[in-house]
Amino acid sequence: MKKIVAAACAAFVGPCAMAQNADVTLYGVADLGLRNGSGLTASNAPAPGSTHSLGSGIHTTSRWGLRGSEDLGGGAKALFNLESGLNADTGAPANASKYFDRASWVGLQGGWGTLALGRQTTTLADAISPVDPLAMRFASFNPNIGVTALSQHGLGIEYGSAGANSGSYRLDNAIKYTGRFGGFTARAMWGMGEVASQASALSSRGVGLAWAAYGFVVSGAHQSFNDTNKRSLDATTLGAAYQWGSVRLAANAGRNKAETAAGRFTVQRVLSAGGTWAATPWVDLTAAYYKVDRSRTGAADDGYGRLVAFAEYKLSRRTKVYAELDNTRWRNGFQGAANKATATGVSAGVVHTF
Repeated sequence: MKKIVAAACAAFVGPCAMAQNADVTLYGVADLGLRNGSGLTASNAPAPGSTHSLGSGIHTTSRWGLRGSEDLGGGAKALFNLESGLNADTGAPANASKYFDRASWVGLQGGWGTLALGRQTTTLADAISPVDPLAMRFASFNPNIGVTALSQHGLGIEYGSAGANSGSYRLDNAIKYTGRFGGFTARAMWGMGEVASQASALSSRGVGLAWAAYGFVVSGAHQSFNDTNKRSLDATTLGAAYQWGSVRLAANAGRNKAETAAGRFTVQRVLSAGGTWAATPWVDLTAAYYKVDRSRTGAADDGYGRLVAFAEYKLSRRTKVYAELDNTRWRNGFQGAANKATATGVSAGVVHTF
């Protein structure tokens, strides 16, 4: 492992002499599955026909990364994380414009908390993680990840320093504080837009708070974003989960409102609920339902309902096979006039973590 880490450091992040007195870990996930979608494309967009595909990240997003820490003494540590998304079916990076698209930050940690600087997830994404009914499975198809946490907000505008106009799940040039106090976790984030002579353009600010005890988790956050014209996107999420023996129940509500042009707004809401049953030590069964509503200035309200179910069999601590079923019912033409009003999908694959 030390040889692998040294080779990776040399290839991507320069000399790693400091790794001799620091803890550095190479990690990752490889997830590939066969999928058939009716009324969906291979990328799960609405479609008039059916598609057969080999997909990456149906269960867990494929990625690889390096993370490490160094003991600075007195309970303080230096931390870093570099993480890159991967299309395991082709071997290509998930993001052609950013190699470490999922994480690229360095920070300090002590009894007072953790301060991280660089590209990192928003407070919305952090808040969703412990209370999503699917436990963050199928990220490209999960409305809590795509709409509530803004990974695929569908607005076509860059809000915050996201580096793209398709989503704002992670921000460049961001500073985030995380503090843990008993059962509470508090977060605050500032994303600097770095637009010349426009202090607030592409900037972002967020706060989050979570509480965990006695099998319960309650987690929420609010974050605001600006585009280059200083138009705003405001998003809020609040959810809860409860672990009762072999059963985990979770529910969440999310809402965002974006000014897409002068006097024109888009409001999106997501309600979700579901659960996971550990039927045996080797088998987990999960089902979740998501209701998405959209309102736009000058357009009729629309949306969709989505049911997703997973069955997982653990071959080992690091490897599992899975089967997935989903059904999406579009409302009021959300999918486009030429596409099917109902979409279904079935998937089967294997996921390995290292």
